[in-house]
Amino acid sequence: MTANPYLAGNFAPLDDEISADELSVIGEIPRELNGRLLRIGPNPIDPDPATHHWFLGSGMVHGLRLREGRAEWFRSRYVRDDRVVAAKGWPPVAGPTGALQLGEGVSNTNIIGHAGKLFALVEAGNLPVELDFDLETVGRSDFGGTLPGGLSAHPHLDADTGELHAAAYSPLWQHIQYVVVGTDGRVRKTVDVPVPGQPMVHDCMITRNYFIVLDLPVILDPSVAEAGFSLPYKWHPEYGARVGLLPREGTADQIAWHEVEPCYVFHPMNGYEDEQGRVVLDVVRHGRMFAEDMRGPGDGISTLDRWTIDPAKTQVHEQRLDDSPQEFPRLDERLTGKPYRYGYTADLPEFNVMGGIRKYDLHAGTSEVHNEGDDRIFLEPVFVPRSEDAGEDDGWVMAYVYDRREDRTDVVIIEAQDFAAGPVATVQLPRRVPYG
Repeated sequence: MTANPYLAGNFAPLDDEISADELSVIGEIPRELNGRLLRIGPNPIDPDPATHHWFLGSGMVHGLRLREGRAEWFRSRYVRDDRVVAAKGWPPVAGPTGALQLGEGVSNTNIIGHAGKLFALVEAGNLPVELDFDLETVGRSDFGGTLPGGLSAHPHLDADTGELHAAAYSPLWQHIQYVVVGTDGRVRKTVDVPVPGQPMVHDCMITRNYFIVLDLPVILDPSVAEAGFSLPYKWHPEYGARVGLLPREGTADQIAWHEVEPCYVFHPMNGYEDEQGRVVLDVVRHGRMFAEDMRGPGDGISTLDRWTIDPAKTQVHEQRLDDSPQEFPRLDERLTGKPYRYGYTADLPEFNVMGGIRKYDLHAGTSEVHNEGDDRIFLEPVFVPRSEDAGEDDGWVMAYVYDRREDRTDVVIIEAQDFAAGPVATVQLPRRVPYG
């Protein structure tokens, strides 16, 4: 048994790729759901349990293809990097090698579609990796030579313009880079925002007029690497915490900084501007991060908070929306950067292990939970609208669910407007999908 909890149970990496066709289904898959539900996460090869960090290691993407009411296929594929191809004896990874490349070109954190292509993403400077629609690696991409460094683990799409917005960083930079990728898949704009330290920047937000920059007190700390740990970032509350409002077509000297209590945010739910011109940011807030646990995000609980910013003031009004431990917030992404009503998160009732999933009505100030018992552990929920013009809550919530009794994963499909009820369909997968 390993002493590293991030290499045990459903954190443990898988040994191989897999393909399976014509999967078993309990219930009925809505015929409107045509597409692929994709997940990605670290799947390290030969990690050292003493120093391995959950965020590191080669990526593996998992995908379920739905078509006309059928579960057509499930696949798991490595996102190829230099370590994977060397270990497996596969051809070298095609495409450019980024100037900031770390970890042998690993990409393991998020997967998105943009400009007709599919990309696996990671933070800290590595290039996106293009995949084909069967999840095979095509190669690294610098968007036709237009991407100066890496991209981000979590860029956000403006549904009105079709452009992608991201906050890129690198341990080799003294700035956070605002990147805008156009509808043609080429970078249209970059702005380098100087910061006093070298913070970890996992995510960002957009509103109608602003790009939101998070400068938070998890910063590069060489002493962590000197102690032998593989992710050299550490909690330094004395650094302070602030939120930057950068005009979306502005320059770095136009950013306005607003202070918050020291904390860390991996994932926001959404941000928008209200009728009074205030910026409202809903985030999953961690009271601290990488203070004691140098191998994963095991320092304390996370809560759903709202930050309201009057652009004319420096201090932020901080409000606790829910103190239930949770992570991985999502929304109807057609409303990214706009006023919205509903959000979804995964519960965290145990140490770094999820439970059920939660739906918030932010207008009513209420929430409800979908839970299928202690042995059914939900991963990140994803909302899918019933149609392009359906209302905000008209559609389904989909999630991968790990079953501890069977050591196997399903995909469940839930009616968003009947959230606490049983799923309308459960697709039984042939293997487990690790937490990612």
